[in-house]
Amino acid sequence: MLEGTVTTTQEAIDLEHRYGAHNYHPLPVVLNRGEGVFLWDVEGKKYYDFLSAYSAVNQGHCHPRIVNKLIEQSQKLTLTSRAFHSDQLGVAEKFLCEVFGYDKVLMMNTGAEANETAIKLARKWGYLKKGIPANEAVIVAVEKNFHGRTTTIISASTDPVATTDFGPFMPGFQIVPYNDVEALEKALENPNVCGLWMEPIQGEAGVYVPEEGYLKKAEAICKKNNVLFMIDEVQTGIGRTGKMLASDHEGIRPDMVILGKAISGGAYPVSAVLADDEVMLTLKPGEHGSTYGGNPVACAVAVEAIKVLQEEKLTENAEYLGQIFRARMAELATKSELVSSVRGRGLLNAVVINDSEESSTAWDICVKLKENGLLAKPTHGNIIRFAPPLTMTEEQLEECCQIIERTIEEFQK
Repeated sequence: MLEGTVTTTQEAIDLEHRYGAHNYHPLPVVLNRGEGVFLWDVEGKKYYDFLSAYSAVNQGHCHPRIVNKLIEQSQKLTLTSRAFHSDQLGVAEKFLCEVFGYDKVLMMNTGAEANETAIKLARKWGYLKKGIPANEAVIVAVEKNFHGRTTTIISASTDPVATTDFGPFMPGFQIVPYNDVEALEKALENPNVCGLWMEPIQGEAGVYVPEEGYLKKAEAICKKNNVLFMIDEVQTGIGRTGKMLASDHEGIRPDMVILGKAISGGAYPVSAVLADDEVMLTLKPGEHGSTYGGNPVACAVAVEAIKVLQEEKLTENAEYLGQIFRARMAELATKSELVSSVRGRGLLNAVVINDSEESSTAWDICVKLKENGLLAKPTHGNIIRFAPPLTMTEEQLEECCQIIERTIEEFQK
């Protein structure tokens, strides 16, 4: 074997197991090429991608425009740090602010970093603008949230997998049930609350979509109590749910929007927090930053990735195909005892398997789907998330639905 190459699935898996941390449990497939909605493994088998790197690859794998922009900028200038200006940063900042309708943007690298940034901004605003006493600011989060893996972020988590043996945890968070307006009203009456922090659809928890009107009511409660509404659109943004932002479905304008993943089309780590001047300008030089945040490559790639989404009408495609997918899966649920329900928006969907969270049924179905040429991944035991690239065609989607239906049918035998 040449150094740096693997030729078989087992060889690659053995290398990862021997030399890598065991902090993931991937499906037994080793990928080495991607194009559009397809992936290929090291043996050359072709698959439909129905995970999109957790919604990072909305624009499809290795989109030529995004890759070309990455190469072009990488050959000119990759990193300056923020000690100096670059000719790409201001251009990207202006573009992002105009697309999403905010005064300012702060660019980082990962979704977790963007959420950490939002936490710091909310607290800073709380002390300087709302007048909360020092070190008493509270951020209200919701049950079953997923915002990242840092020690600060998991301090607001209710998932024992995320928190067990990682304490002590940071104070300053209050947890309320998701999709519960009454709980929000009570929690936000506390004058020390600076922010309400949530996902408009809970992706990692199992694609939980709140009741119609919940986000709009949450926005109104925030305004009434002078609390910042912080919306984490890392997974749900950039066209995934059939709107540019999932919060657009209810016509709300959060005080902070947190972006990541598909903002670069999966080609490069880019994240961002958008807010107006009253919030963003509470930060002063030296109080927050990242050496790689807003680097020239990230800026060039992010602009091109969003232009691809707009010009190829991928948001509209997600809305159209999502309706077809949910209709097909709802029909499957009427025929199969294994499928209890389907839920989602756009091309962010989940099929609930009729078994307990402790069972291996959803995992076993995903292994069978892999054998049949489609890659998906379970979450929370009995839920399978289905989220293909937004470049998928109707013909391809119909073929994928057939694969899912056939796999469920085979699995029941």
